[in-house]
Amino acid sequence: MPLPIVWETLLPNHSVEERKQTDAYFLERLIEYISIGKGALYPNVIEVFSYLKENNVSIYIASNGLTEYLKAIVNYYHLDKWVTETFSIQQIKSLNKSDLVQSIINKYGITNGAVVGDRLSDINAAKDNGLVSIGCNFDFAREDELSQAYMVIDDLSELETILPKLHT
Repeated sequence: MPLPIVWETLLPNHSVEERKQTDAYFLERLIEYISIGKGALYPNVIEVFSYLKENNVSIYIASNGLTEYLKAIVNYYHLDKWVTETFSIQQIKSLNKSDLVQSIINKYGITNGAVVGDRLSDINAAKDNGLVSIGCNFDFAREDELSQAYMVIDDLSELETILPKLHT
């Protein structure tokens, strides 16, 4: 869920300006904490990214996160060793994950692939763009949303056995 919608939901009686100030403060603190190591990737991210890269699988990040937040994560964890490019929902006027994934497909000429994520927006982005949807049973996941995915995993390491089977 894009942060402007989060703030609208959490702060319904506050002005747009107050929400923007809250958003800016939140983003500053978040980036500060990431840059000093007070954050964590999901388990097995590095191992799975390494495996995918070794097997010539391109990795793109398509996130509802803000650009500066994503840059902080990519920089701190050196994810650019594995990730071709990182895309933020901020790059799409519609703030729609399906549109964001469509822009990646168009930019890179992608003809097949999977969207791996823990929210309905990820699952819909896959479906809307003719890709396989793999739901992740992680922190923000909701069972009613995950049930709409092509398949659900509990650990990213499962991708090492799943992905080769999808494209044989």
